[in-house]
Amino acid sequence: MNVQQEKPELVHVVGIGADGAAGLSPTARSIVDSAEVLFGSSRQLDLVPGATGRRVAWPSPLLPALPGLLAEHADRSICVLASGDPMFYGIGATLVKLLGPDRVRIVAHPSSLSLACARMGWPVQETAVVSLVGRPVELLHPRVQPGNRLLVLSSDGTTPRDVAALLRERGYGPSSMTVLSDLGGEDEQRITSTADGWEESSVGPLNVIAIECRPAPDARVLPTTPGLPDDAFEHDGQITKREVRAVTLARLAPTPGQLLWDVGAGAGSIAIEWMRSDPSCRAVAVEHRDDRAQRITANAAALGVPGLQVVTGAVPRALDGLDGLDEPDAIFVGGGGTAPGVLEACWAALRPGGRLVVNAVTLELEALVADWYRRVGGELVRISVERAAPIGGFTGWRPSMPVTQWVVSKR
Repeated sequence: MNVQQEKPELVHVVGIGADGAAGLSPTARSIVDSAEVLFGSSRQLDLVPGATGRRVAWPSPLLPALPGLLAEHADRSICVLASGDPMFYGIGATLVKLLGPDRVRIVAHPSSLSLACARMGWPVQETAVVSLVGRPVELLHPRVQPGNRLLVLSSDGTTPRDVAALLRERGYGPSSMTVLSDLGGEDEQRITSTADGWEESSVGPLNVIAIECRPAPDARVLPTTPGLPDDAFEHDGQITKREVRAVTLARLAPTPGQLLWDVGAGAGSIAIEWMRSDPSCRAVAVEHRDDRAQRITANAAALGVPGLQVVTGAVPRALDGLDGLDEPDAIFVGGGGTAPGVLEACWAALRPGGRLVVNAVTLELEALVADWYRRVGGELVRISVERAAPIGGFTGWRPSMPVTQWVVSKR
């Protein structure tokens, strides 16, 4: 006898704007009205006063409670209310990850991005988006580039003030800022100023900031390509120098979403530039000195990657604390490579197909690298850099210490 199992109910996720139920399509309105259970924030639930289903306001924190809430109401028709497009920094993406795409039906509404671009007359595909909802304002740094158009999703009414302060600090005070509040609602507002002229301490909490980046004449441009100037980092001399850093990043080959371990991180320059290459790149910097570890954290915030994880401790013991994390896609060894067991630990941790890059400036590490090269292969490259410098009344070349670089993929 065949027993047919009932398919689990779909969870409908309906996007809703500041105009509330009046802005819903007939399909969306039908789903909201027929749902036995309505999930959403208190503000979102208030936008549909005519709905008769049981109302459940999201708890805080939401994510740990979400599976239990859905299980509790699994035998009822569920509608989840979301702001705008549920798949644009919204609950829709979370539910798809949790339940799978076959159990979630999305009914989208224009997102805050679409509405803001419509108000500004900006092509959506040419506009960069940065979410500061629950995130540090320093994430803006890599996006602040001459001529860039940015849409910033604010965390609350004080975010525009913090954004204006960051722009002024970076030398982008002439940048235009347009703050759009309550987009699509009856109380929609628009405030336009420059970062230099911004005086509002707070605006409506539901706001989006449209920025056109304009540098002052003396503003420093820090691109996202590898090889930032050495003085862009605070350091005590323990830093992979600019030209060698650019070559090293090219061999590490950062790819969106991948994870790097920067072992013996010094000033953290390799890990920071790895993360600046793409917002989804992740990195762990391992440094044994407390003062340098603190400096890495400060450098990461100042250069727009405050999510850099810093581990303080001597290698290889400090690497034991990384057990249980994702396997690294790439490992860079810039310091501590001669300590017994360091290269062995890095090689063991590296995922299959991952890249290991070791920069050696001492004969001892160079000899160790040569032995590994003999055993597992890869490439050995000698990098030499010379800089023009005064010699008496003339100019000559002063060589930096050469770097022997070993690059290998784990087969």
